[in-house]
Amino acid sequence: MPEGDTIHRTAAALRVALVGKAMVRFDAPRLVGPVPQAGRLVERVESHGKHLEIAWDDGLVLHTHMRMTGSWHLYRVGEPWRRPYRQLRASIETHDWVAVCFNAPVVETFRAESRSRHPGLGRLGPDLCRSDADLGSVVELLLSYPDPDARLRDVLLDQHVMCGVGNVYRCEILWATELSPWAHVGDLSHRDAVRVVNTAARMLRANLHSPARVTHPGTRGGLAVYGRNGQACPRCRGTIEVRRSGEQARLLYWCPECQVRLDRRRADDTPSMDPHPAATKYLAELPWRRSDAV
Repeated sequence: MPEGDTIHRTAAALRVALVGKAMVRFDAPRLVGPVPQAGRLVERVESHGKHLEIAWDDGLVLHTHMRMTGSWHLYRVGEPWRRPYRQLRASIETHDWVAVCFNAPVVETFRAESRSRHPGLGRLGPDLCRSDADLGSVVELLLSYPDPDARLRDVLLDQHVMCGVGNVYRCEILWATELSPWAHVGDLSHRDAVRVVNTAARMLRANLHSPARVTHPGTRGGLAVYGRNGQACPRCRGTIEVRRSGEQARLLYWCPECQVRLDRRRADDTPSMDPHPAATKYLAELPWRRSDAV
């Protein structure tokens, strides 16, 4: 699934291929908004978290939001696509290159001068992938979040607070800061907020130039908890668990043994693991959970 570092690299590649070039063809079967016209020059390509924008010299802006399924590909003219046409959401063709967006849930255009009135976009938080991002303002946005009872795990994905953090990074950030996924954002101290923001920025920037995400180099696969359900936590050797959370039911990985700071779990929170007897037996026999283990 795409995250801020992936979109940042994508924007850089599209910038080299498209900026300053005249568009010869545009196709977007589900476009919402005015259609970009052939002959216009591409002026800029920018990323903000999972948002990617391409602007032409007449002020028209194409906005795509990758969410969990979207991606941009870049092909030489005439080169076969790696995905079928039915997954096409937008394509921009120049004399040399074709930039193709597949499966993005949001594909829409607006005029640059009306950005402030663009529905659903609003004011985005700083992009943590950028070296000049104002991290202090992100800290303040966290500490002044309008719903203090919101779970920190959900606030980390709010693009109005910060851009770039996706599902993988939110799990890794919470683990690195030892914060419970059930922490309320309103319980964060200033020190907590600074640590969360600095950790997020450090992880994202460390992965800008590599397709393989690494947040914990000492772990096989490079990640501390994400995708490691049932395995040993690299910090405390507890067993990593997973559950679905949020409106989009994204998988949330965490270690219940050491991620306990600011835990505000409710009695009605559903269990994380499958209660099937086979799963219980499997977990009980893991080496780091056996009572006779040394």
